[in-house]
Amino acid sequence: MIVCAIFACLLQVSLAAQPQLDSPHGAIYVWYVFATFLAFAFPFILLMRSTRPESVFWISLAIVIVFPYDPLLMLMALTALVARRSDTARTVRAIAGAVPAAVWAQVRDSLQPADASLWHMLFAKPNTGVNGEPIMLLAEEPTIIATATVVAIISVAVAVLLGLHIRSRARLRQADAQTQAAQHHVQHLQSDLNSQKLVDAIAAEAHDTLAHSLSLIALNASALQAEANRLASHADSSTADSLASIVSTADELRRQSAGALDEAHAIIDMLRHPQQAWEQLAPSDDTSLTRNSLEALITDTRQTGVSVNTWIDIRQLDELDEATGKIAYRSIQEGMTNALRHAPGMPVSLEVKAKPSDGIHIHVSNPVAAPPSQAPAANIPAPARSAASTSSEHSRRIGVGLSALAARVQAVGGTCRYGFDNRRIFHLDVTLPWHRNANALA
Repeated sequence: MIVCAIFACLLQVSLAAQPQLDSPHGAIYVWYVFATFLAFAFPFILLMRSTRPESVFWISLAIVIVFPYDPLLMLMALTALVARRSDTARTVRAIAGAVPAAVWAQVRDSLQPADASLWHMLFAKPNTGVNGEPIMLLAEEPTIIATATVVAIISVAVAVLLGLHIRSRARLRQADAQTQAAQHHVQHLQSDLNSQKLVDAIAAEAHDTLAHSLSLIALNASALQAEANRLASHADSSTADSLASIVSTADELRRQSAGALDEAHAIIDMLRHPQQAWEQLAPSDDTSLTRNSLEALITDTRQTGVSVNTWIDIRQLDELDEATGKIAYRSIQEGMTNALRHAPGMPVSLEVKAKPSDGIHIHVSNPVAAPPSQAPAANIPAPARSAASTSSEHSRRIGVGLSALAARVQAVGGTCRYGFDNRRIFHLDVTLPWHRNANALA
């Protein structure tokens, strides 16, 4: 566009300057020289047509009126204005200004002498105007002026139509982009809807099976407690002591199953209401590493009859980030749960160290009796091996709990290793960096 505008401006100004070649020292000749040099600079104003199309148009219009240039520069600016601005009043004003400017530029050329006018050359008889021979015209002057006027008006109409076409194509591309975005949004909504339907089905199944089973456990524990109380009332003192222990165990079983039932309902509610799940999953005093939560977890484990040996050194937990504290608590809970599930009755050793200078280190270990048909695993050094090096038997027994824990630990920059040593002792070793909470940073 810039090259074409430069060429059109140079062509018209060079023709208009032909009569001045005989007197190159006049002011008009200097004016034409000045206009010739500016013809190389003015078209670069089109570079701003995207950001300031209206200013570019009116400046181009003024240039075409003042300087002996072809109106192509103004017509390009008019197309850019119509394409980028949809205001009707603005478009009408631009057309009202462009028509007389284009007519003036073309008529101005047609009024020049025959050898200084592009229009006269177009209507010149072939082989005239050369070798000193005067130009012979094929049409009268009024016809040439009228033709120049009509062409000017048509050129403005073409510029406007071209601008409208570019605008419509831009709107079509925008509409296509919006349609595609809407389709993608619909697809995401459909995917979310299908996922939510699956989650609702899982939640319903969990409610019908898990909640029902936990309710039966609580009911049977209550029945066992009532039956033991009835037998204790008719038994001697030694038997009564045994029955009292059974009553206490049954009561604890009923309490734990009721708590598990509440937790199952809470998880089911999170599945059914995912918008509220993140709020419920946020760390709390019961699920983060605090002295009270750690003491409650150890106490619950010991109440099952398991011996828990502890070595605990925790400091400045009030400065620990809650998310990191929750992962640390879940690591200890997972270690205790695995010990109770896979090595019932076996003693558990728990070591917890947490302080800002060293981070958090958790080590849970418990012996596991080897199956009669299988010798203890050998050549597995302690501490525990990584998740990638555990045996298939270990993977079957542990399941996905430790794998998920390892992923959570690694997500915050920690390490998680677990496995058996050559003495059939299972180790869970977790190291977490110390992340300070916002209050501590402040």
